Amino acid sequence: MTITAAMVKELRERTGAGMMECKKALTEANGDMEAAIELMRKSGAAKADKKAGRTAAEGRVVIALSADGRRAAIVEVNSETDFVANDDNFVTFANAVAAAVLAARPAGMDAVAGLKLANGQTVEEARTALIAKIGENIQVRRFELVDAGAGTLGMYQHGARIGVVTVLGEGDAEVGKDVSMHIAASRPVCVDESGVPADVVSKEREIQIDIAMQSGKPREIAEKMVEGRMRKFLAEITLVGQPFVKNPDQTVAQMLKEKGASVARFVRLEVGEGIEKKQENFADEVAAQAAAAGR
Repeated sequence: MTITAAMVKELRERTGAGMMECKKALTEANGDMEAAIELMRKSGAAKADKKAGRTAAEGRVVIALSADGRRAAIVEVNSETDFVANDDNFVTFANAVAAAVLAARPAGMDAVAGLKLANGQTVEEARTALIAKIGENIQVRRFELVDAGAGTLGMYQHGARIGVVTVLGEGDAEVGKDVSMHIAASRPVCVDESGVPADVVSKEREIQIDIAMQSGKPREIAEKMVEGRMRKFLAEITLVGQPFVKNPDQTVAQMLKEKGASVARFVRLEVGEGIEKKQENFADEVAAQAAAAGR
């Protein structure tokens, strides 16, 4: 059967794949459009499996907000390169995933792959198709759902790499944005000392005691010496103890008190946090390619 330009065009519009890939699929399917689409889906799944082991540490953090401003979903979607992270197809996919997560409120990551997007595809179907089209490993890595409750949501995005959603107990959206901007820049661990895990405090205390004892102090003296150091440590890692980025002469706690505001919770996601990136040696890569070509 003759494969016409109109058939190729239709398949491209339906799948978003390249012209040659569409023509090849139509040829294999003897012009059957639905069979060609099925072939391309299988091919895309195979490509996705091959790329699944490749490190995806770039990408975007996307925030979706409900129409009433009371609920938000913050999602990290990863790619292998920052070039792809800025590709329109990738951006559209990331935004669609965030919207689906906000609407469906899944219990965990296992449920995300099966969520329906606005175009009728599942997240996994759209991800697989995008991998086939772009040629990189793409992963939906994590998400958080945030409810305002009786408070107000504040948010801030620093480019595509960092997103923050803050729940204010009291305070307006402007304060929420300022606090979120501070959180993006200063990376607090939690709101106040009550949120610092006990094991983190215990570990830091032992480190500081050990440092003091190395200077010749007995342990009982060292334990008294570290109290000031521990107060400094807790101030550095808690939101309310940090100097406010827009006015370092006051702490965030002082700024919040001045504004009659309080923070109940925050979520901060940064692209690639905790992902070990593979370090490429360019010379070794060229040598490997040359060796492979000479076989």
